[in-house]
This record gives sequence, structure tokens and C-alpha cells, in this order.
Amino acid sequence: MSSIPPEEGSAPPRPAASRRSVTALEPLGVPVFRLLWSTWLTANLCMWMTDVAAAWTMTTLTSTPIWVALVQSASTLPVFLLGLPSGALADIVDRRRLLMATQLWLAATAAALCAATASGLMTAPLLLLLVFANGVGLASRWPVFAAIVPDLVPRTQLAAALALNGVAMNLSRIVGPLVAGALIASAGSVWVFALNAVLSLLSALVILRWRHEHQPNPLGRERLLGAMRVGVQFVRQSPRMRAVLTRVSIFFLHSTVLLALLPLLARGLPGGDAGTFTLLLASMGAGAIVAVLVLPRMRQSHGRDGLVIGGTVVQSVATAVMAIAPNTWVAVPAMLAAGMSWITVANSLSVSAQMSLPNWVRARAMASYQMAIMGASALGAALWGQVATVGTLQTALVSAAVSGVLVMLLAVRFVTDSADEEADMSPAQAGWAARPTVAPQEDGRVVTTVEYLIDPLRTEAFVLVMQDSRRARLSQGAIGWQLLNDIGEPTRFVEEVVDESWTEHLRRFHRATAADLALRERRLAFHQGEEPPRIRRYVIRR
Repeated sequence: MSSIPPEEGSAPPRPAASRRSVTALEPLGVPVFRLLWSTWLTANLCMWMTDVAAAWTMTTLTSTPIWVALVQSASTLPVFLLGLPSGALADIVDRRRLLMATQLWLAATAAALCAATASGLMTAPLLLLLVFANGVGLASRWPVFAAIVPDLVPRTQLAAALALNGVAMNLSRIVGPLVAGALIASAGSVWVFALNAVLSLLSALVILRWRHEHQPNPLGRERLLGAMRVGVQFVRQSPRMRAVLTRVSIFFLHSTVLLALLPLLARGLPGGDAGTFTLLLASMGAGAIVAVLVLPRMRQSHGRDGLVIGGTVVQSVATAVMAIAPNTWVAVPAMLAAGMSWITVANSLSVSAQMSLPNWVRARAMASYQMAIMGASALGAALWGQVATVGTLQTALVSAAVSGVLVMLLAVRFVTDSADEEADMSPAQAGWAARPTVAPQEDGRVVTTVEYLIDPLRTEAFVLVMQDSRRARLSQGAIGWQLLNDIGEPTRFVEEVVDESWTEHLRRFHRATAADLALRERRLAFHQGEEPPRIRRYVIRR
């Protein structure tokens, strides 16, 4: 094939980011963010009310700890199982329509819970099934909210916007259980499920006001399986995402012991009833809101891993205190501390992940983040529920507290990601590369080769840069990569990149970021030829 000019012409320098401090409530000044934030708050109210009503209903059906803990597993497991397909859908379809569909699904499951409870047909297995169905709606909704926030506010407000989402989550953690507890005590769980159905429908109507215009990809919609593959590849090739997923999995595997066994802990306290359960949940939410107010200052004085380790230690101490708490006067401060540690760790890791993601894969990558949380929570609930069933509640709580700190310390020590380096993941500007103008006449895998002439004294440094290039190419969707060295001409290196098809080859141009441009400049700095590196493209014939 004929030579095609290399990827020349870098984007002009970007203006320096503003150093102006952003207030905690500033993102609410953006009307569309305020609209969807209110929807997010309502959605989380419904989630917590459902969790409280379902957990308490299970204690009326059975007193076996494993069954009570499985309510948490049934709620979180769908997000683990369906997170990646949901994230892929959120990246390739109209997000407004997808959000509408999820709200209608949640309204339907809430109506089913209401009907089964009101008719007296509810059993432990049926409750788990309906809670699982509700979790399917949560699994489909969360990636959409995670992906749209960076599009709604400026990058300088992203951390504050994510913190406000955390406020919504934890404000709902307070209000939701309070409302649910009041309804359970006065009228029964059936009215909690009925209220959730109404609120879910109202949220769907609010979403109708979102004037979102879906921008179809000029290369056509990605296939679902292909989009999922690329999402998995991106996460695998991102040191930042691997470190974030490791840490968040460890934290929630151990911290979920409190939420999973909290109904039984509440019953075991003197005078423990539905009101006690609600009070403990509300205390945890209040602690999280307090932590949000001091998080900006804590981020300035401590790095991400410092906050994660500190949050894990506080969480473990709170868990151990709950194991021996003699009354609510001791339990409430412990739950406040647990809430503070929860939001500190979750927000630190969420911001770290969001800052490392380009827009084109954001929903898929954040879906993997949520999958890690929910998968670890589901596994942890089942694990510690079984430990409590075989032993005691105190055994499960103390075991989770001790192992949580030890395993997190190991993760921070051995799974690193150069967290201090913030790559620019904004899209590359148009015209940064000379794209191929002639498509192959036969459909098949596309092989691209780039020839470099390298000074032998700089070979090792060049190979290190090419390893970064390997991660970049694969994270953009390439299915193969290798670096060849000419035996007869040791100064000649050939980079070989394989794409699944011609369309997927072109998609890599659309997925390029400013960080990719900077990496390309590092590669070209090693080339010694008078002409730019020569690019050839081949199609594998059947």
C-alpha cells in the first residue's frame, strides 16, 4: 500500500486551568445539573426506602442472619452482573431515553413489591427476587448518571459536582430511612413500596424536561459486544483504573458488613426496633454529609491513598465498636464515623477515576467502578452473613474490621498507579492527524505498521515509551499490538497495530485525547529519519 503521512500536527496549547476556588454549591447554579441532581436525589430516596423496607420485611419473615444479609446481596448483585452492558448502552444510545426506561422499570418493581406485600403473598424467596429485579433498574440507571455529570459542569467544578452527588446519596440515606421507618411504624412496609412507585414515576416526568440532544457517532452506533470489549480493554490498560478498582473492592468487601447486619444489630440493642434501625442508618448518612464539608481541605493536605487508608482505619474502628456497642448512645457515634469514612473513601476514588477517563468510554469505565462496589458489597454481605450464621455477629464484625485494614495496606503497597500524574483526557482537536481517505474494498482486520529509525543508544528509552503506546492503542480498541526490530538493520523498529475492522480502525482517530497527542510527540522525538515515520495499512484478506 502507498505511504500515508503520519499523524502530524499537534493541537494548539490549551489555556491554563483557572485557579479560582470552587464553592461546594457552585454546580447547582447550572440549571441542567440542578434538574438532574434533584432527580438523582429522588432516585436515591427511593433506593434507600426500598432497602430499609425490604430488610425490615425480611426480619418479619425469618430471623436467620444469612437470609437477612442476602437482601443486601440481592440489591447489589445486579449492578455487578449488568454493570458493563449498562455502561456500554449508556455510551452508545440516547442517555435520556435510557434514563426514562430505568425509572419506569423501577416504578414497576416497586408496584410489584407493594402488591405482593398487601396481598399477604410475600415470602423470603419472593422478596429476594423482587429486590433483585429492583437492582436491575439500579444497574441500568447508575452508569448514565456517572457519565453525564462531566458533560453538565465545567471540569473545574467536577469534584464539587461529584461531592454534591455524594451529598444527595447521603441526604437520602438520612431522609429515606426516616420516611421509611415512619411509614413502617405507622402503616407498614406496603406504603413504602407504594410511595417509591409514585416517586419513580415523578422522576420520569422530570427527566422529560431535560432537553438533551443525542449526537450519533458519524461512524455509526457501536455494537454492544464490541463496546463492552473496548470498555474492558480500556480498564485493563489503565493503571489508574486498576488501582482504583482494587482499592474500592477491598473497602466495600469489608465495610458492607455494617449495612448487611445492621437490622440484626439494631434489634439486639436495648429497645431495638424499626426506629432504632432508622436512627443508625440516618446517623451514617449524617456522618457522610459532615465529611463532604471538610473533604476539599482534606484533599489538599492528604493524597488519595492517604485518605483511603485513613478512611479504612476509621471504618474498621467504627465496625469494631458496633460489635460491642451496649446501647444507641455508643452505636450512633460509631455510625457517624462509619458514614464519614464511607464518603471519604468513595469520593476520593470516584474523583480519581473520573479525572482519568475520556468522554467516549466514561460510562463503561464508571460502570466497572460501580460493578466493583456492588460485586464486593454482594460478596461481602454473603460472606459476613455466613460468618455470623456459623459464629456470632461480633465474630463477623471484628473479622471484617481487622482484615479490612490489613488487606488495604497491602493493596496500597503493591498496586500503584502514579496517581500524581494527571493526563489531559479532553478530546484531541480536529485535524490532529492525516486520516486515511481510501477504504479497503474487502472487509477484514486492518493491520497498521509505523516504521521508526532509532539511535541505538536510546533504544531502551524508546521501548519504554512504546510500552505506553501499547497501552494507549489497546485502550482505544485495537485488538493486537507488537513492536518489531529488524535483525539486519537494528536501528529500524516497526510498530504493528491490529484493528478488528476498517470502521474500528477509524474509531481510534475519534477516540484520541490530548494525552494521546502528547504521547505521539514523545514517540516522534526518538525518530531519526529525515522523513516522518512511514505508515502502511493492510487488510487481512479472507
